[in-house]
Amino acid sequence: MIETDILIVGAGPCGLFTVFEAGLLKLRCHLVDALPQPGGQLTEIYPKKPIYDIPGFPEVLAGDLIDHLMKQAAPFKPGFTLGERAESIEKTEDGKFILTSSRGTKHKAPVIAIAGGLGCFEPRKPPIANISDFEDKGIEYIVRDPNFYKGKKVVVSGGGDSALDWSIFLANNVAESVTLIHRSKSFRGHPDSVQKVLDMSASGKINLLTDAEVIGVNGNGVLKEVKVQHQDNSESAITTDHWLPLFGLSPKLGPLADWGLNIDKNSIEVNTFDYSTNVPGIYAIGDINTYPGKLKLILCGFHEATLMVQSAFKRIYPDKNYVLKYTTVNGVNGF
Repeated sequence: MIETDILIVGAGPCGLFTVFEAGLLKLRCHLVDALPQPGGQLTEIYPKKPIYDIPGFPEVLAGDLIDHLMKQAAPFKPGFTLGERAESIEKTEDGKFILTSSRGTKHKAPVIAIAGGLGCFEPRKPPIANISDFEDKGIEYIVRDPNFYKGKKVVVSGGGDSALDWSIFLANNVAESVTLIHRSKSFRGHPDSVQKVLDMSASGKINLLTDAEVIGVNGNGVLKEVKVQHQDNSESAITTDHWLPLFGLSPKLGPLADWGLNIDKNSIEVNTFDYSTNVPGIYAIGDINTYPGKLKLILCGFHEATLMVQSAFKRIYPDKNYVLKYTTVNGVNGF
C-alpha cells in the first residue's frame, strides 16, 4: 500500500506543478499515470512543439517545460506509479480513499487530485477504409519529433491549432514541401496562426487547399499518395511521404466515469472556489475539469492547482492555521 497526502491522477504539467505547490505546504504527493513517463500529452504527443503562453518563457518546447517542472518538483520527492491506469476507488472508515491501479497497485490518501488532461484519448480518424494499412507507414496522427519529417513531402489535414501550428513549423526549413488541406475556408485556430498560414501560402512556402478533403490513400507497403476531393466534386492526387490527419483527440474519461463524479461532456464539474468535485476529498484540475468560463490552457491549470492545494491542506489538517509564505523570502528549502 502506497500512502501519501495527495494522490494525483495524471503526471502532466498540472499534476507536476501540484507537487511543487503541495510541497510548499509540506504535503507529500504521489502521481499515477497510464503513460510510461511523466509529462502527459506534452511528452507523449508533442514534445518538440513550441509553447508561447507560459509566463516567463517567451517560447519553450513542450518537452523542455516538463523537464523544468520535474526539476521544480524534485526537492519535494514525489512518488510515481507509471504505466498503470487509475481504475477504482473506495472510501475507508477513516475517511481516506484507496485507489487501485490497472495492475493492482493500491494507493491510500485523504485527498485525490485528478489532473488527467483529456483523460484516456485517441485520435479522431477520417473515415477511409484502408487507412489502418498505412498507420505508422506514412500516416501519423501525432507529431512526436519534427526532424522525422526532415526533407520529406508532407500533407497536413485539419483546421485547428494543431494543424496550423505544425504546418507552419514543418514548412520552416524542416520538410521539403507542406500541403495543408482543410474542408472549409474558415479555420478554428488562433487568428495569428491563420494569418501566418495565409501569408506562407501567398509566398509559396505552404500549398494551401481549402474546400477540400482527403478521401483516399494509396501506396505499396508505405504511403505514396493521397486522393483529394474538391468542392466541385473533382478529384486530384498528391504524391507525399507523410499524411498528418490532425483532427484532434477524442477524450474519454475511462474508469473515472464510474467514480460517482458529476460529468458534463467528458469533463468533471468542479466548484471554482477550490476546484473540488461533488465527492468531498476529490478535486479536478486542468483540461479534465469544467466550469463556466473554463479555458483549457496550461497556465489556467497551474492557477487551479495552487488554489486546490490550499483547500486540500485545510481538509487534511483542519485544526492547523496556515500562514502564506512567499518563495521570494523563504526560498524552496525554507518550506
